[in-house]
Amino acid sequence: MKRMTRIATLAALTTATAGLLAAPATAAPAQRALAPHHAAGTGSPGSGDGHWATNGVHALFVQTDEVSGNHVVAYRQHDDGSLTLQNTYATGGNGGVLPNSVIDHTASQGAVTYDEQHQLLYVVNAGSNTISVFAVHGTDLQLRQVIGSGGTFPVSIAVRGAQVFVANAQQGGSIQGFLVAGGRLISIPQWNRPLGLDPTLTNFTQTPGQVAFSPRGDQLLVTTKGNRHSVEVFNLGFLGTPAAAPVETVLAGTAPFAIAFDQRGNALVTDGGAAASVITLALSHSGSLTVLSTVPTGQRGTCWVVRDGKFAFTTNPGGPSVSSLALTANGVPNLLGATPTDPGTVDAAVSHDGRYLYVETGAGGIIDQFAVNGDGSLTEIGTTPVANAAGAEGLATT
Repeated sequence: MKRMTRIATLAALTTATAGLLAAPATAAPAQRALAPHHAAGTGSPGSGDGHWATNGVHALFVQTDEVSGNHVVAYRQHDDGSLTLQNTYATGGNGGVLPNSVIDHTASQGAVTYDEQHQLLYVVNAGSNTISVFAVHGTDLQLRQVIGSGGTFPVSIAVRGAQVFVANAQQGGSIQGFLVAGGRLISIPQWNRPLGLDPTLTNFTQTPGQVAFSPRGDQLLVTTKGNRHSVEVFNLGFLGTPAAAPVETVLAGTAPFAIAFDQRGNALVTDGGAAASVITLALSHSGSLTVLSTVPTGQRGTCWVVRDGKFAFTTNPGGPSVSSLALTANGVPNLLGATPTDPGTVDAAVSHDGRYLYVETGAGGIIDQFAVNGDGSLTEIGTTPVANAAGAEGLATT
């Protein structure tokens, strides 16, 4: 807690100079009036505070990952879980396509991340090595900043408090850290670390899958899929500075892809390889990981995972399906079953109240919508095509 307080203090001190520090890597923000269907908030698009009132409006944001110009498509979430298209926003950057990818061009989880504390949306522009920062008001977005990712082909973003880290997938991989101040990101050069991956292995099955903070916030986890078959853990020191080198846990024969955490703080890591399973690992203060269980889903290509209270859901593009698992106190999830989806199941997000699951299917760029039942089963309630989003992944709810 003291460490996070120091981070928040440093962020506040840098607010006055945020524009100067970030200017070389930013684009001019796009100005757009608030749509008339929203009530006025307590802030304004030009206030710089990043805290516009949402007035109970919740959104789903989906990126298109278009190589000729990335966009974010905004949908309003209704109380019954249905979605209504509101608007489409240019990110100011380009999408990217990893070699041999078809339904999952960034092959990652966390390509679009919502920062609830600062009411900001972060979006990777993999093809232009940048991150877009949007201020969020309900379903309305205002582009605040486009900033360099500190590496090549950014694929995943994690946020905790005033800290933001991005994982870059190519040229051996790297992480880059930022501070949030004044509704913008400030790149901290001292928070850049190489991942030490084989730079010749660029196939989508061999690039970093996700960067994620530990539940305590004092460690940063990165999955490497088939490049090193490992999870790398950076311990974070004073003001969040990553250790010079990570603690690496090799999971032989696996392809660690995405990360969620159970109620006890154990890491739930998907194995996107032939085993198609969820591996539960205990995370120590030193950064080492100990396998508690491996639960096969019985599907093909178990890659993405999200937690919804006492349940976890994995998406399996080879199904195509979503697997439901009940999380237990002993670290051995109970597999409950699988629910079919449209082809090319990729990323997923849970509604703010935990009642609905939105699943992105990359073959046709479709969002499948499910009600989450009390026993962890899913009931399909609708489908929503997303224009120009075939092969894309990356979505976030507010």
